[in-house]
Amino acid sequence: MKKFNIRKVLDGLTAASSSSAASAASPQSGNRENDMIQETLQSEHFQLCKTVRHGFPYQPSSMAFDPVQKILAIGTQSGALRLFGRAGVECYCQHESGSAVIQLEFLVNEGALVSALADDSIHLWNLRQKLPSILHSLKFNRERITFCHLPFQSKWLYVGTERGNIHIVNVESFTLSGYVIMWNKAIELSSKTHPGPVVHISDNPMDEGKLLIGFECGIVVLWDLKSKKADYRYNYDEAIHSVAWHHEGKQFVCSHSDGTLTTWNIRAPAKPAQIITPHGKQPKDGKKPEPCKPILKVEYKTTREPYAVVVLLEKDLVVTDLAQIGYPIFENPYPLSIHESPVTCCEYFADCPAEVIPALYSVGSRQKRQGFSKKEWPISGGNWGQGTLTTTNKDAEFVLLCLSVMLQVLYKLKTAKVFEKPRGKEEKSSTEIVDEDPFAIQILSWCPESRVLCVAGVSAHVIVYRFSKQEVTTEVLLEVRMQCELNEVESPEGGGEQASAVSTPGTSSSPQTSLPQSHPSTSSSNNSSDGLRDNVPCLKVRSSPLKQSPGYQVELLIQLVWVSGEPPQQITSLAVNSAYGLVAFGNGNGLAVVDYLQKTLLLNVSTAELYGSTDPHHRQPHSPRKTRQPSADTLHKKSCMSGLSNFYSESMKKLRSSYLSKSHGTHQRSYARDNSFSRSRSSSVTSIDRESREVISSFYFCDSLSKKSETVAVPSLWVGTSLGSMLAIALTVPSTPEQRMQQPVGISFLRLKGGILRMAQLDASGTLLPHVYESWFEPNAPEEERERPRRRRPTSPPSSQENPDCQYAVVCSEKQAKVVAMPSQNCVYEHNITETSFVLRADVVTMTAGVGIACFCANGHIMTLSLPSLRPLLDMNYLPLTDMRIARTFCFSNQGQALYLTSPTEIQRITYSQETCDNLQEMFGELFTPVETPEAPNRGFFKGLFGGGAQSLDREDLFGEVAAGKASRSLAQHIPGPGGMEGMKGAASGVVGELARARIALDERGQKLSELEERTAAMMGSADSFSKHAHDIMLKYKDKKWYQL
Repeated sequence: MKKFNIRKVLDGLTAASSSSAASAASPQSGNRENDMIQETLQSEHFQLCKTVRHGFPYQPSSMAFDPVQKILAIGTQSGALRLFGRAGVECYCQHESGSAVIQLEFLVNEGALVSALADDSIHLWNLRQKLPSILHSLKFNRERITFCHLPFQSKWLYVGTERGNIHIVNVESFTLSGYVIMWNKAIELSSKTHPGPVVHISDNPMDEGKLLIGFECGIVVLWDLKSKKADYRYNYDEAIHSVAWHHEGKQFVCSHSDGTLTTWNIRAPAKPAQIITPHGKQPKDGKKPEPCKPILKVEYKTTREPYAVVVLLEKDLVVTDLAQIGYPIFENPYPLSIHESPVTCCEYFADCPAEVIPALYSVGSRQKRQGFSKKEWPISGGNWGQGTLTTTNKDAEFVLLCLSVMLQVLYKLKTAKVFEKPRGKEEKSSTEIVDEDPFAIQILSWCPESRVLCVAGVSAHVIVYRFSKQEVTTEVLLEVRMQCELNEVESPEGGGEQASAVSTPGTSSSPQTSLPQSHPSTSSSNNSSDGLRDNVPCLKVRSSPLKQSPGYQVELLIQLVWVSGEPPQQITSLAVNSAYGLVAFGNGNGLAVVDYLQKTLLLNVSTAELYGSTDPHHRQPHSPRKTRQPSADTLHKKSCMSGLSNFYSESMKKLRSSYLSKSHGTHQRSYARDNSFSRSRSSSVTSIDRESREVISSFYFCDSLSKKSETVAVPSLWVGTSLGSMLAIALTVPSTPEQRMQQPVGISFLRLKGGILRMAQLDASGTLLPHVYESWFEPNAPEEERERPRRRRPTSPPSSQENPDCQYAVVCSEKQAKVVAMPSQNCVYEHNITETSFVLRADVVTMTAGVGIACFCANGHIMTLSLPSLRPLLDMNYLPLTDMRIARTFCFSNQGQALYLTSPTEIQRITYSQETCDNLQEMFGELFTPVETPEAPNRGFFKGLFGGGAQSLDREDLFGEVAAGKASRSLAQHIPGPGGMEGMKGAASGVVGELARARIALDERGQKLSELEERTAAMMGSADSFSKHAHDIMLKYKDKKWYQL
């Protein structure tokens, strides 16, 4: 029987509704040749799930290590579990409750892990599968868990509680034993105070029948499991944090809250054998050392061949080599240093050219620090099962990472090297246009084919980098200065209407345009005649020669300057194109186009001048500036708010303002009826809402038919604004290098609701046209040796008389998406993405089955639309936006990949591809590998002869149900985990899921048949037994009289 697929029915309904909507919106609905485009992308191609998490575990709270499997586990305060093996073997799991992981215990070499949580639950994880899952859970109801201990090769887990009691759990069945160690029996009867929570449990290394119990108050008890009584009790005045045995089992050491370490002989409980304060000051007069901070963890190790010690810090994982002189640390193979400085933005390139990664690795390998240990990384368990990720951070570092299932740092670039650090107050005041670090990167644009990189910083600067394998020294950095008058803009009443093409408003540019100049530095502080800061950039460029190592080297530095006391607006959009040799950037004032090859400012124009006479906005006349010099505090606050206003769109400003107000506790925010964020603001934020100037939000370089009269695609720059306008600027790029570009020759624009987020281009068959680029060449090679590759242009099929449109422009804004036929500029498809929220990130992505638009909305929904018909294919509520970090870092890539910064230290990768979800397990490595458990070392003939060997204990005889009985049912509740049969049912999906479900059903049927067979056999046995007993009774009373009965 053919399987019924509800998705195909929904596809038909959505396709019909979108087609009718598009017909109503299209100005030429009667002649729609593009309806003949066959779309292969369907809803069954999409499925959303998390894949891999990279980076350092955020807020770690516990750690465990399996010395045989060589797997490291780290738990966090949010209930996350990270498992690390060799480089490339990582795994992320999450407890559903989200409670902090207080302790982890490996079942050594068994492929299992026990986790104890702050919500008084313990869980058994199965690590023998690629995606670990919980097999059993046990939730304590009346007592709080404080400490757990699992002896080596034992199935009995000791659980200490806040009341001072110790319960014992069978890890195979996750049931409680009736054997309980009560606190009042462990301490002396004469003691009148409660000893506090259990902070330590461990068995004697040489006698498994002796259990060492540490209480918080400072009491340590040596408990005899067989006799069920305390052998010795050890008292100290300071609270205990941790306890550790000596390997011979005759001594143990305790760490205390006053920074002391006490060493005890087990047979001398009267006083410690030694008391030291290793981190305290030692008085000369021999008195007691001064108390210091508590020692939280102590280990008593005396191994013959020490290898390494693993230390988990709050923000780092350090592994120290104990065998080499100087104790060098190991070089960490995991990308745990993403958070060296706060990450500010991310871009994901899943299909970059194959030669890029080796090139970056070759130059990045020279950046590695020296002095690491040369020994093998000790955490080397598991087995293995390409894209590139770019991140930037607050310290102006640009980081390229190789990305498959593993994450590897390829190259680091510090953009702050071209600037001098501000020293005096006067220099610092010019950099205070934002609260962030003045060198922080906020936008980046990278062309993988040409390896041209462009970054924009928060101090209104743009740096263009080119990749070179040779070292150079730059004497002078060229600095291009530009400035533009401010114009207030009122948003028009209507939105979404289409406008016809208009000509360029003359050849004049902005009246405030500055000619490009070359400056060795910007040390001079220029002020206008009225004392206002004028013509001064925010950062000072280094005046000394800059030595640039192989890799990315500065090609051009662009800085915006102060104008009459007003700081420059932050850059809100950025794009670089290697085929044209141009970089474009914009902000709240307008846009600029710079030729980075000839280092020339080609265009500097305000947004109003782009519209010309067809400006759809009502521009308010610009009020004259006040001549009064504002104070430093006022200037700082005004600059910060001005930068915030111009960097984000109106919708984003509402979201960010609401989030910031919640964070600082200024006002309570209410959710409006239309599910959008309320406009209630504090006084400082309300001023932001009044600033409604139009901001340049996006760029797209392409060869397009921008004019209705054009028949040949020409170089163009598409400009998107925060008020929903898309403008196409035709560029003239001569073939001769003497003239790179002239003034714009034609402008057309399109209107959408919401700020423009993404633009792309399709050919007549609906195929995504790749961006134009020039392949990489060595920029520092001699001219005669340099082989300049030819610029590649995407080609479009020639137009016909019946259908003159041979290109389609795809435009996506915060509210809607449109597909426009070019050059007729007819809107052939239109789709309203959301009414109650707004889109934070949109990308045109390529899947195996076709091309579509992927959107991430502020309400947490991830949506995909087909192209060119804009049919909804996926709409899932995935991640409610609770942090501006997600909004700034979420990005899509091709082949169904996406990622975002889920915490200040971690990157979460997700997929929206059904194919990837189906094959997800094949991507991961194996955590568990079959290894024989090594035998304990031989302790010698005489030690074994005279009783010096370890004494074993049959715990089953002590803790089993026969000997100890059953525990109280109200004490803890057993919860079957999703790692069993029921969990497999819910996890299976797609084709692989169908096979898995069929296999599960077959197994269940086999189990039922087996159970039925066993039940039948039992019934037959019972019948035979009954027949036998009946026959025996009959024989017994056969010959007896009635009175003998």
